[in-house]
Amino acid sequence: MWPVTLESGDLVLRPIRYRDKNDWTRVRSRNREWLTPWEATNPIPGGQLPTFAGMVRSLNGQARQGTALPFIISERMPGAAAPQLVGQLTVSSIVWGSAMMATLGYWVDSARAGRGIAPTAVAMVTDHCFQVLGLHRMEINIRPENGPSLRVVEKLGFRDEGLRPRYLHINGRWADHRSFALTAEEVPGGLLPRWLSSH
Repeated sequence: MWPVTLESGDLVLRPIRYRDKNDWTRVRSRNREWLTPWEATNPIPGGQLPTFAGMVRSLNGQARQGTALPFIISERMPGAAAPQLVGQLTVSSIVWGSAMMATLGYWVDSARAGRGIAPTAVAMVTDHCFQVLGLHRMEINIRPENGPSLRVVEKLGFRDEGLRPRYLHINGRWADHRSFALTAEEVPGGLLPRWLSSH
């Protein structure tokens, strides 16, 4: 199941690595204002989020246990020797057994936003989860004010399943989210082909 690399056109989704720290930190620092309103925070008084190494260690441990797929979103660019880091996508809370479902979260460099990277990455991973892993349901939870992310699920045809009040601790407070989902039966031919043929 893991590790796995997924590719579509110039987009490459690959496992996150410790050696991504410098590139990841640089992109995140440049996008601080863009990402902070939507970022998870620790509700425990004085609690901190893990360091980059701690995050990678935790995600890799979850991947080994079959409960997460932590991807770096990278893009082939003219003149670059290797695909460049432009975001992150994590499939988490994978539940097997009678549920066969997972939750998906992502962020993309604001300099690359609006170019179809996020919907393409979500479609790639959703197809992998449905077609290769055999999962049945994918869920994405989005702040109601997060217009760019709402456009991603709208473009891909995820169903709006309603509001989850005070669902996650975001940017220092408990924040409402809208829950969107898609099941395997809704995209029998694959989500990526449907998305690529729609634009």
